[in-house]
Amino acid sequence: MAGTTHTVTNQPPPLTGYDVYGADHALTAAVGRHLAPGLLDEVHAELSALGQSAGSAQLQEWGTQANENPPRLRTHDRYGHRVDEVDFHPAWHRLLGKGVAAGLTAAWTRPGGHVRRAAAFVVWTQVEAGNLCPLSMTHAAVPALRTDPALAAEWEPRLTSMIYDRELRPARLKAGSLLGMGMTEKQGGSDVRANTTAARPLAADGEYELTGHKWFCSAPMSDGFLVLAQAPGGLTCFLVPRVLEDGARNVFLIQRLKDKLGNRSNASGEVEFDGTWARRVGEEGRGVRTIIDMVAATRLDCVLGSAGLMRQAVAQAVHHCAHREAFGAKLADQPLMRNVLADLALESEAATTLALRLAAACDEGGEQERALLRIAVPAAKYWVTKRCAPVVVEAAECLGGNGYVEESGMPRLVRESPLNSVWEGAGNVQALDVLRVLRREPHALNAYLQEVGKARGADHRLDGAIKDLLTELADLDGVEARARRLTERLALVLQGSLLARFAPPEVADAFCASRLGADGGAAFGTLPHTLDLTSMVDRARPTD
Repeated sequence: MAGTTHTVTNQPPPLTGYDVYGADHALTAAVGRHLAPGLLDEVHAELSALGQSAGSAQLQEWGTQANENPPRLRTHDRYGHRVDEVDFHPAWHRLLGKGVAAGLTAAWTRPGGHVRRAAAFVVWTQVEAGNLCPLSMTHAAVPALRTDPALAAEWEPRLTSMIYDRELRPARLKAGSLLGMGMTEKQGGSDVRANTTAARPLAADGEYELTGHKWFCSAPMSDGFLVLAQAPGGLTCFLVPRVLEDGARNVFLIQRLKDKLGNRSNASGEVEFDGTWARRVGEEGRGVRTIIDMVAATRLDCVLGSAGLMRQAVAQAVHHCAHREAFGAKLADQPLMRNVLADLALESEAATTLALRLAAACDEGGEQERALLRIAVPAAKYWVTKRCAPVVVEAAECLGGNGYVEESGMPRLVRESPLNSVWEGAGNVQALDVLRVLRREPHALNAYLQEVGKARGADHRLDGAIKDLLTELADLDGVEARARRLTERLALVLQGSLLARFAPPEVADAFCASRLGADGGAAFGTLPHTLDLTSMVDRARPTD
């Protein structure tokens, strides 16, 4: 029985029992825009079912359990035999199984697969982001494997399966498989050409023996791994199965699991190879070329993941402020807080709109779209992932002291928020990749300019930003030192163009004024007071 002095009032109800997908107007609009009309009913129903699961109290509890019970490394069994297994809380397996069943590894085999998967990725990130790593790695492995048709024919049906099979046994006996990745080493990091892991050819064609290490191995509980190693012909990509065809464990020595800032439910390990059996993927010496499309896919997932984290943070902030009263009124109705919420919602919608446009380009697949992706993916990866942390931190502040308490869920989002900016190449790597494309692939810049040019004339601030960008692109002297600035502008202009074409007028107006014009401050909550802030906050609200 509660004490009479401890009656709890003026607290918002939990944000549960809602459709995470259906309540996200920017996301549902993007799906409707980019999918063929004949698919829409099916996909909306599919994503709404996933959204209702994601918004349920049960799955939110699973997310909390998975985060609070990190994976544990078990190197040996009770008899002293080396097993190198990672044990997860049951909630992790439940979430991962639902992610597989939702098609998060099946984009390559379904109509409109990349758009419907992208929307599901944004939704599922909002439950517990850690389980998205193996889903992302498995999805991204498909284009790398397709460089070897025989290998792809063998593995692709397993990787795109919508059945989760957690048991470690030969992949040919499984209804579905997951792949992890091991690219970086202690001495190289993102400079994979500095890798020293050695690959010695065996008698059978395409078979090798690996000796070396990987400083970061993502999802070390997976059924196989794509790794880079130095073969006689140079840096080469290999597939390392976890269990060999005869049922024996491959040599895959997990030295330890990383103790990370966030992403606690997911395992990232340091591994060693010592006579490890592997199959070559692609040609010797073409390792970077083999994984290039894989890297693009994982980078896009970083954009999607950041969009999902931002959306959940904004949803929590708007929900809290819509129910919490201070100084005689709801927080969301007070002008200054409304400005903060609208500004956060604006950043979230811009991220989602850009991410889904890039996913649609993956589905369309023509040369123009592929060229756009080559410049837009690293630019989006650079900018959207960097905006995630300040958005989430500001959203947590909207909850006041409650947002600093673990029970609110906001600290978990805060710890997760820098991750996507670091993974798959940190900010400088993305900016330098943009420069590389600008120098080597003029058709990629043409594709980008044609895309942003579709909104020319829609807003004078956007037109001015495009003109300024062209001026900056015309002068590439000393460009490396200003690569971040240039990459940021590329991303912002593309976001502005998309919002000018597709978002409600109040959203596009606010973005162009504050991000492309001069009428916005460095902190959130500094939008011009003349904008329609109420409509933007209402649009971001997750429940009625």
